[in-house]
Amino acid sequence: MMALLDRHLGFVAALREAGLPVSLAEGLDAVHALAAIDLAERESLRAAYAATLVKRQAHREAFDTLFDLWFPPVTGSPEEARERPAYGDPEVRRLRDELSRLLLEGDDDLLRAFARQAVGAYGRGSGGGAGESRWFSYQVLRTLSPETLMAGLLTAVLTERGGLDEKVARRTFTRRIERFERFVAEDVRRRIAEDGGAEKAARGAVRRPLDEVDFLRATRADLAAIRREIHPLARRLAARLAHRRRHGRRGRLDFRRTVRASLSTGGVPLTTHHRPPRPHKPELVVLCDASDSVSSFAHFTLLLTYALREQFARVRAFAFIDDLDEITRFFAPGADVVEAMTRMTREARLVWISGHSDYGRAFGVFEDRYADAVTPKTSLLILGDARSNYGSLNLETVERLAGRARHAYWLNPEPVRDWDTGDSAASAYGAVVPMRECRNLTQLADFVESLA
Repeated sequence: MMALLDRHLGFVAALREAGLPVSLAEGLDAVHALAAIDLAERESLRAAYAATLVKRQAHREAFDTLFDLWFPPVTGSPEEARERPAYGDPEVRRLRDELSRLLLEGDDDLLRAFARQAVGAYGRGSGGGAGESRWFSYQVLRTLSPETLMAGLLTAVLTERGGLDEKVARRTFTRRIERFERFVAEDVRRRIAEDGGAEKAARGAVRRPLDEVDFLRATRADLAAIRREIHPLARRLAARLAHRRRHGRRGRLDFRRTVRASLSTGGVPLTTHHRPPRPHKPELVVLCDASDSVSSFAHFTLLLTYALREQFARVRAFAFIDDLDEITRFFAPGADVVEAMTRMTREARLVWISGHSDYGRAFGVFEDRYADAVTPKTSLLILGDARSNYGSLNLETVERLAGRARHAYWLNPEPVRDWDTGDSAASAYGAVVPMRECRNLTQLADFVESLA
């Protein structure tokens, strides 16, 4: 029981480390759920944990990866499985034929057992240290190439067996191949956990959920996935904001109507009447640092802002490095936003001399050229890391701009712990314009919702 308790605590801690929001109460709910199932049934165990600990579908992949590490399937002798046979080409052809047969049958238990056999034969590679071995999925999948079996599988069911639509057959075999690849990955993770421990394997096996990926540390694949997520996120936010406006607070008290209605009762009880609320859509002016250090953050903030532009009465955007230019023209209605960002980078006048961020000069140029953009109806949004390369901060200009605006906000993509380090002037600017950390999609969505 202690071994199971330690495993449970380690699993829950690993989920939290991977970014899944698992509370103490939910951890206890999982313990109670375990009492209602047969612990020897691994898939029942997985389902019990998932039902109590996973709140969002986006977190399921990370959950499954960690579950496979902390609760690996029971297999035969590890030593026997790690003996790599000296398979030649005929053996590979035999295994591919066997895999094709199993894909035709679609038996998951047999596919999983075959995946373990294939990993034991072809999954081991050299590691970082002398005599150290590591396990890899790609070596198994490259050797067996299950995706290249599709033509033969379709031929078997369409000509030999008949009675099946090609699209349905292709979709069926695609799912079975994906399951086989998942079984290979599961067994690789199991072997990694056996060799180095579940805690060590978990640190490198799980990526944080997409909505918590740091803009400034995102990989190219992360950036592409975040870009795809922007418009669905904008639609969800727009629907929520429209609902809030329809069912928001009542308008101002209608004093005359309230008094007239109370005459018949002598004022007891008093029923108040209110004027209809006046819908308000704020104007928005965005000042955005477009230097290399924060370009990905600026990119996605502008994407979301323009995806939500129907929620604002007017949107004007300005980008700067050590010079400043209005970029609203690149985001005309109907424009492809990614193309607009590319045109902005190529055509906008953002560099004056150095090409390094100069916040002081950028604020001065904005006030000289576009001071009329900020009015008492405007929400002013500044995007940047507040690193001005030890140049002038021009705080007086920032204070004047913020004073003219209805609201002023500053979003900083750096973690708070890095503010005021090196050339960061976060506290100086934050004393004039309220500054918030904004490092990922979750924080960005929370802010835009509060803004609109």
